[in-house]
Amino acid sequence: MNDLNKINSMYQFSLKAFNIVFHKAVEMAEACEDVKSRVNTLIDRVTYSTFNYISRGLFERDKLTFTAQLAFQLLLMSKEIDVRELDFLLRFNIDHNYVSPLDFLSNTAWSAIKVMSFTDEFRGLDRDIEGSPKRWKKLVESECPEKEKFPQEWKGKSSLQKLIMMRALRPDRMTYALRNFVEEKLGVKYTEGRKSEFAKSFRESGPTSPMFFILSPGVDPLKDVESLGRKLGFTIDLGKLHNVSLGQGQETVAEIAMEKAAKEGHWVILQNIHLVGRWLGALEKLLERCCEDSHPDYRVFMSAEPSSSPQEHIIPQGILENAIKITNEPPTGMHANLHAALDNFDQDILDQCSREQEFKTILFSLCYFHACVAERRKFGPQGWNRKYPFNTGDLTISVNVLYNYLEANTQVPWEDLRYLFGEIMYGGHITDDWDRRLCRTYLEEYMQPNQFDRKLALAPGFFVPSNLDYKGYHDFIDEMLPHESPVHYGLHPNAEIEFLTVTSDNLFHTLLELQSPDAVMGDGASQTLEEKVKTILDEVMEKLPEEYNMSDITSKTAERSPYILVCFQECERMNMLIFEIRRSLKELDLGLKGELAMSSEMEKLQTALFFDNVPDTWTKLAYPSTYSLAIWYNDVMQRCKELDSWTQDLSLPSVVWISGLFNPQSFLTAVMQSLARKNEWPLDKVNLTVDVTKKFKEEFNQPAREGAYVYGLYMEGARWDTQTGVITEARLKELTPAMPVISVRAVPNDRQETRNIYECPLYKTKIRGPTYVWTFSLKTRERPAKWVLAGVALLLSV
Repeated sequence: MNDLNKINSMYQFSLKAFNIVFHKAVEMAEACEDVKSRVNTLIDRVTYSTFNYISRGLFERDKLTFTAQLAFQLLLMSKEIDVRELDFLLRFNIDHNYVSPLDFLSNTAWSAIKVMSFTDEFRGLDRDIEGSPKRWKKLVESECPEKEKFPQEWKGKSSLQKLIMMRALRPDRMTYALRNFVEEKLGVKYTEGRKSEFAKSFRESGPTSPMFFILSPGVDPLKDVESLGRKLGFTIDLGKLHNVSLGQGQETVAEIAMEKAAKEGHWVILQNIHLVGRWLGALEKLLERCCEDSHPDYRVFMSAEPSSSPQEHIIPQGILENAIKITNEPPTGMHANLHAALDNFDQDILDQCSREQEFKTILFSLCYFHACVAERRKFGPQGWNRKYPFNTGDLTISVNVLYNYLEANTQVPWEDLRYLFGEIMYGGHITDDWDRRLCRTYLEEYMQPNQFDRKLALAPGFFVPSNLDYKGYHDFIDEMLPHESPVHYGLHPNAEIEFLTVTSDNLFHTLLELQSPDAVMGDGASQTLEEKVKTILDEVMEKLPEEYNMSDITSKTAERSPYILVCFQECERMNMLIFEIRRSLKELDLGLKGELAMSSEMEKLQTALFFDNVPDTWTKLAYPSTYSLAIWYNDVMQRCKELDSWTQDLSLPSVVWISGLFNPQSFLTAVMQSLARKNEWPLDKVNLTVDVTKKFKEEFNQPAREGAYVYGLYMEGARWDTQTGVITEARLKELTPAMPVISVRAVPNDRQETRNIYECPLYKTKIRGPTYVWTFSLKTRERPAKWVLAGVALLLSV
């Protein structure tokens, strides 16, 4: 329980609280005749009660992490699973050097299978798959592979070994496979995601254990408190319910309300306590003081938003530990979101406007737009570059604006409405220019004059309905809305595979960090924590190259062209990184030998090496990256090789590996500078233009006459059609196809192509947002809006 605050600082539990849960569980357990079954019943009951107590205070995304951690710990205690296999499943350190011989397996999947085949448990797996590809292909390409049986003797493997094979073959289905694993080992009751009723949780609260709601955007949990209060006779009208919304000097009001409530047995609601950081210490003492000798009916309900990072977390541990924590989250999926959006209105609102049909149709489009922008967040950076708190307030205000504008104008003012919704109501949250473009494009697609005669499709086969009543709209959604799919949001089905793969990778990484190092090592493991770290440390030191001798390199030529300066800058950046890696590892080495006292920085470095993370002090000097330590370090070595060949004679390589530069912007600027100087164009009137060639890197043996050839780019959300030279629909399961070599040149602004062009952002990694590099104009035959909604971008590393 205590480790959960590593996931989110809101998850704080105390021994005192656990004690109460434990005793309640013992009281509720059924009586048994003999001791053995009584003990088993008690263990089962206590485990399940604790599970319920904790899981109702967790966000959906963390529930599976907690359930899986619980299952693994119980199975390790009863020696049902092998600690080495669990460690392999969680770490999944794969050497990515193998090329897949089969069309249905990616190189990553094949590399994983090759690495597994070296162990005793999976010997011969690679030969088996190559020998009978048809059976394996059926498994890999199945809709739900976690429910299929493995071919041949592999179906007799243990559940944990099957999980390992599944992670190699279909990492995107791991969340489902893990849920099945827990269900098989612990029982169905641990995996049903039923919401606990508020009244049931309320029965567990008391004057000493307040209830704490962890808020999510778009949900108001306090409605539950008010409706329960009405049943039990605690309402504001009767003076038995005090509702205080904190902020702007409301602290004294809250203090008076709490003291009164404690004496007379009232309820107090304290909303948004995260807004009054300075007063929280006083609140903690006040809560303790008020519950001494208080009336048995006295209750406190608090609500707060979780902080975005552990550093910003301000809510005192004492308040969180004793409270019963409850999370309320908005519904997931287009179907639930669209119903929830409509639920903000009723028949009276639909009838209020004199131009009934226009008002209703645009209102329905707005609800769909609202559901779309809110639910698109789940696709991570491919959905939105940054996370925005869109809420129901945005929707209801937009509908008020719509009503006022329709009443005041004879024609529907489309431009004005789109501007108000897209730039002010919803756009007010948005801080990223690409996200603003996306929001604008959605409104252009969903709000058009042709929507009054049922011609506008919001999703394939889902048209804006004509004039219906309130219930009619709800029924229309149930009947007509297609099954949940990324296509609802304009995304390619691959977006879901990407989102599920990222979710499952994060899940395993969190689980790995929750294991205590001794548990991961297990009894009888061959190495201690220190020995393992020492092995990794020696491997890194052995391969680490010498720093570049800058005076040698700079003396090779007197010329200081833009490209040569870029090369010098890159060498200097690499030197800083190599120096820091060497310095910190030497220091840690002395610490492990006992010649230096271990500082907190050395401990952080040791933990990072153990969990295969890139240490923070290295990341600061390096470049944005999503890799684990082993892959990251190989990447650094590749970059050094590239620089070695460039620094030999300082002439521009025939094709530049742009992904291997610390600062790709400076290289692209150098292209503009050198062409502007050559042709005597003013630099501020020049722009980059890109032509995607039809060849790959190996086919070039001399540099471009003008500008430069670059490679190492990938496209996400679509693919490049080399034959026709335009962006086209992605192939299923090809998430980030590589781009051919691209020729980058500079041209004066007035010669820029503007027709049939998609302005495509280029980012360094899949995180997008802050890793933006440049905008490339790519040719397209389809409307650019299609690629905007699909979140199409170029990436430098995948």
